[in-house]
Amino acid sequence: MDSFAINYQIAEFLTSAPTIKECPVDTGSEVAFAGRSNAGKSSAINALTRKRGLARTSKTPGRTQLINFFQLTENKRLVDLPGYGYAKVPRAMKAEWDRHLANYLQMRESLAGLILLMDIRHPLQDYDQQMLNWAAQASLPVHILLTKADKIKRGPAENARLRVETLLRDMDPGCTLLSVQTFSALKKQGLSALEQQLNHWLNADLADT
Repeated sequence: MDSFAINYQIAEFLTSAPTIKECPVDTGSEVAFAGRSNAGKSSAINALTRKRGLARTSKTPGRTQLINFFQLTENKRLVDLPGYGYAKVPRAMKAEWDRHLANYLQMRESLAGLILLMDIRHPLQDYDQQMLNWAAQASLPVHILLTKADKIKRGPAENARLRVETLLRDMDPGCTLLSVQTFSALKKQGLSALEQQLNHWLNADLADT
């Protein structure tokens, strides 16, 4: 069954939550976006929704600690998770973020999937691997966006995608939970593939009926 298309341009800010206890009611379906502080997460959300300022980029990367929710419909949401991996964040703060992120990924029942963003020039760094491990523990599907694909030529970009895909196949032999694509928010490259993945996850309840 083909997924029903969702109009991502109607996304509106819903609320921010510092911990999972303060998140919106855990019903419906939502997809979270996660990535290093410089991976282009806010730019990807803004490109998807065609709203330049919807997901605000922090002037001090790594300082935004809130889980930000954007409503699509009454029971469908996009979620912007705190950026990670920024070197200047104090260790105690990083540990606190780790705890909140792990709790959210493993305990949020309405979470249908995770969009994990990585700079195509520096994919699968240590903290990216940690995110994949947390997702695996929750049997949560992950779709990787190799961002800033406009920064390198098409051939090297495709080679980078293939290398990541090979590594993912080792982690998930059946390729049932992990997938990857190239993406450029600046050039609007890969938007349709991203929308298709989001439609599939957010409409999973409809596909089952």
